[in-house]
Amino acid sequence: MAGHGVNPNRRDVLRLLGLGAVAASGVSGCSLLAGTPQPQLLAGAAPPPKPYAVPLPVPEVAKPVRSAGGADYYELVERAAEVEVLPGLRTPIWGYGGQFPGPTIVARSGRRTVVKLINQLGAPTVLHLHGGHTPPESDGYPTDLVAPGASREYTFPLEQRAATLWYHDHRMDYTGPQVWRGLAGMFLVRDAEEEALPLPAGERDVPLLICDRSFGADGTLLYPALGDRPGVREAYMGGVLGDVILVNGAPWPELRVARARYRLRLCNGSNARAYELSTGGPMIQIGSDGGLLGVPRTVRQVRLSPGERADVVVDFAAYQVGQHVELRNLAGEGAQARVMRFAVDRDEGADDSAVPPRLSTVEALDPGRAAVTRDFEFSSGSMHGGTGWLINGRPFDPKRMEARPRLGDVEVWRLTSDVAHPVHLHLDQFQVLSVNGERPAGPPEWKDTVELRDAQTVEIVTRFTDYRGQYVLHCHNLEHEDMAMMASFEVV
Repeated sequence: MAGHGVNPNRRDVLRLLGLGAVAASGVSGCSLLAGTPQPQLLAGAAPPPKPYAVPLPVPEVAKPVRSAGGADYYELVERAAEVEVLPGLRTPIWGYGGQFPGPTIVARSGRRTVVKLINQLGAPTVLHLHGGHTPPESDGYPTDLVAPGASREYTFPLEQRAATLWYHDHRMDYTGPQVWRGLAGMFLVRDAEEEALPLPAGERDVPLLICDRSFGADGTLLYPALGDRPGVREAYMGGVLGDVILVNGAPWPELRVARARYRLRLCNGSNARAYELSTGGPMIQIGSDGGLLGVPRTVRQVRLSPGERADVVVDFAAYQVGQHVELRNLAGEGAQARVMRFAVDRDEGADDSAVPPRLSTVEALDPGRAAVTRDFEFSSGSMHGGTGWLINGRPFDPKRMEARPRLGDVEVWRLTSDVAHPVHLHLDQFQVLSVNGERPAGPPEWKDTVELRDAQTVEIVTRFTDYRGQYVLHCHNLEHEDMAMMASFEVV
């Protein structure tokens, strides 16, 4: 397809990122497969901040520069800036609007949103709306680069349900370091169906972009591919884990809440870390990657691999004024087991919000209508004289189509892993049919990212709708993605 070029420096980048070496050290929550690299903790040099000492920041909501012809127009200026992430230190970042995270875009289903990306950085970038049902020219194909000093308009028709999405950089070979530097933000889609429900709203509807980072003693972000820690790049082929947990760009923050219900829009924006999030009490999950569930479900914890989202309602009326509620990561240890804290500090009278017993109608895709079943194997293997991350035994090649589904067809894709890989499908949401041959409990839900655990097979079913063109399927462990674990497909 026109517009998709090949990055000429790919082999040099792979060598820079350490593909010639294999690390086999384990981390919490990861089992080892002999000889296969695992995510590694990058130890920072900055003194760790005191947990729950920083108020939770809520990123500003972006305002359109204009609205006309049934569309809202935004501008996102990518630029370098210095911000205070750790108390008392200045951290150089790359940010949308010079912020980390970027401003939250709140859009409406069925109303065109046009985002003009203006690159004032010293490197090419690509914008991807993660979870967006988007034409190929605006999807953020990893070689559709916006050069330094250039700009590009991305058109998002948003012919999709209300959902918690996010946007981030998607540059081929460099997604990991550029997202790590700050190029990410939330994107919320609303619609009439969701607004008719009595769910928590306003200041009680809180987006939480969760990620991990590591910092130098002077507050700079550490990342092995940036040369911050010479001699250790090869150890991080399995993925980079930070030792400081950030929520909306703040370390282990605190949010003061009333004794009322709150909607928490949880988004895992980490490069490689999975979270098992728990408040220690019941949470009511109402949404997933693709929007509202059909019916709410009460859970004690929510697992999110990189790229996944979940909307939950927590009722702080179950606590007394003066109590604290921790959001913890059951998959972490030590400081990485903490995420943030809620301080219940007031009564505000009657709470008129509620979680109704039925939320939405979720169509169940019929795998019996599938035109074809395709297999995708995610594994490490030999490439370019070293070791890399492969799909079906091959590294990413923008010129090779791994599949050519027909517009309107339903297909079943069978995904098999060696170690954990969060797999993200562009263009269309999907439903999980089975995990190691067992059907998931409960009614279907719409997903765009699914975690493959170690040596696991997951079957998904999707329908290719609206747009013909070239898209990608890839691992959302960003180091795996940068090290070639991506495949192109073309809807014909």
